[in-house]
Amino acid sequence: MLWRRNLFAPLAALALALTASAGAGTAAAATDAPVVAAAPAASAADDFGAPGPYATAVEVGAITTLYYPRDIAESDRRHPVIVWGNGTGGVPLVYRDLMLHWASQGFVVAAANTPMSNLGISMRAGIDMLTGRNADPGSIFFDRVDLEHIGASGHSQGGAAAIVVGSDPRIDTILPIQPGPLANINAVRVPALLLAGQKDSIVFPALVKAFYNAADHIPALYGEVRGADHFTVVGDPGPFAAPTTAWFRAHLMGDRTAGAQFFGPGCGICTDTATWSDVRRNSLALNVPAATP
Repeated sequence: MLWRRNLFAPLAALALALTASAGAGTAAAATDAPVVAAAPAASAADDFGAPGPYATAVEVGAITTLYYPRDIAESDRRHPVIVWGNGTGGVPLVYRDLMLHWASQGFVVAAANTPMSNLGISMRAGIDMLTGRNADPGSIFFDRVDLEHIGASGHSQGGAAAIVVGSDPRIDTILPIQPGPLANINAVRVPALLLAGQKDSIVFPALVKAFYNAADHIPALYGEVRGADHFTVVGDPGPFAAPTTAWFRAHLMGDRTAGAQFFGPGCGICTDTATWSDVRRNSLALNVPAATP
């Protein structure tokens, strides 16, 4: 398809140009500290685009690259999971800044290494891997991963993959970014935030709106980032950092302030015309109170 051909070359070139600066974590024995499930850590002044309180680390595997709080072995809480799918021809390194931002906010990000993620197989494999690591007393992730709170996200073809993976019963919410067309949102049974770029000439906003219009069986929101093209999220994620972080904090950490960005009469993104050129909430989303997303 044309959208795939147009996307491959820029992402592949950018992947070669970028270099990683965050080191891989080293194994450590689990501590005896009490563990609290899904307890949110505060972000600076509730600025969800600001770096979170956690130093971060990266572990590159054969199938999955992990971005996570560096001192997770000593953490006093379990950390929710985000699984990620790349755009066509892309690798996690292309989206490194966004992955590290989420990790700094307390998430464990399992990014599929595959440049062809549409089927979501490698994204599901990331959940399987973390399930094993969470149960392994010799792993730094032992009993520190909150497998009861898992979100799925991705860009372009990976956005379509996030929709595909959204049918997995382990997934609690999806956040497709400029998703390609090869997915069926009718199989999703969890809340969805669908993001488009106002000036995207590869995945046109109308294609993302089509997913939103079909998602009348779940709480669904459509957000169109003002001035964004298809590659705005690549490298420095810019305007995508804050809303994606807030969405996952609301649904995976129970952060009420984050939830108020999307739900209730005070819906933050609904009045932020500097960031958004179009925001829509379906009837089920309108019925979600801000305090309990």
